[in-house]
Amino acid sequence: MNKNLRTVRLGETIGILGGGQLGRMTAMAAKQMGYRVVCLDPQPNSPCGQVCDLQIVGSFDDYSAARELALQSDVLVYEFESISAAVVAELEQEFHVPQGSRLLEITQNRIKEKAHLLQSGFPVVPYRVVGSSAELAQAAAELGYPVVLKSAIGGYDGKGQAVLTSPADLAGVAVSGPVVLEKFLALKGEVSVVVARGANGECAAFPVGENVHRGNILHTTVVPARLSASLEKQATQLALCIADSLGAVGLLAVEMFVTEGGIIINELAPRPHNSGHYTLGACYTSQFEQFVRAVCGLPLGPTTLLYPAVMVNILGEHIAALMPRIASLPPEVKVHLYGKSGAPVPRRKMGHLLLRSDAPDETVAWVEEMLGIGGNRES
Repeated sequence: MNKNLRTVRLGETIGILGGGQLGRMTAMAAKQMGYRVVCLDPQPNSPCGQVCDLQIVGSFDDYSAARELALQSDVLVYEFESISAAVVAELEQEFHVPQGSRLLEITQNRIKEKAHLLQSGFPVVPYRVVGSSAELAQAAAELGYPVVLKSAIGGYDGKGQAVLTSPADLAGVAVSGPVVLEKFLALKGEVSVVVARGANGECAAFPVGENVHRGNILHTTVVPARLSASLEKQATQLALCIADSLGAVGLLAVEMFVTEGGIIINELAPRPHNSGHYTLGACYTSQFEQFVRAVCGLPLGPTTLLYPAVMVNILGEHIAALMPRIASLPPEVKVHLYGKSGAPVPRRKMGHLLLRSDAPDETVAWVEEMLGIGGNRES
């Protein structure tokens, strides 16, 4: 019998590898359902640890610390990709880790992720894998400028990325290992779909979210996405098929580009996703409750959108403007802060706002004015 098919009963313990805001909101959903929760994070009093029954302080590549967590848990999950896939591979030999190490190993490495998508027949941005400056120059010429250079590992929120517009830009680039070079595409927009999948193959997709980025960090998500019915169906079906192709258990967020030719896959994330935060209020089942349901072997909940909504990220540079206004915000504005310690750091995600809205552009403009956000938005 597949051990991943076991049901983790209410009252048992979920162990979370990671202590960030995604773990925090997962833990809050799990506690509400009646589970105990413990987590592992190197930072004492982490956002997740603040709401858990116990936090173990240790690094994500420390197998002994991870095993200590596992010994106190009935099921183990990871809440983001900066977890050692080797540690997870070791843990799954002895403990119940339904997400598994294969999904993590593929999605934390752009080269492996793109290879899987391409081999499985999914539409991806034209790209090359390059390992030297000479290969970079040749690949850029083949793809045609402009191109985007991306690190194979990491690069979250745009880190490790550079746009090269001409051969002159190659002079300032040093290639010290395998990296990904992508064709720069003219986009009509960006969307994402969060899919839940159980070990029994049951799948459920959340509504398509329409995303806007600032400085490569997600700024807003609007639901329902302003897409044609055919593109909405295409995005949802692609996300469901990708989850099946990976045998994913838990959640898989699929980020996509909208182009003149249709939908193209950008990136995958094997866990709750920033663009799915609107579900925490605007959907019958939140992505965090759904994550718990999927990894614990429970039936998946309805993903029905209850009302049109806008999610706006709150970064460190927005906190000073937001805090004095919280008491006077309209009651329909939901404020979610993540409990991150220390002085707010620019570009660090500190929370988000959720607003019910039939007029997303006006709503975003109102929030931006309140937070003192100016300038052009990136699509």
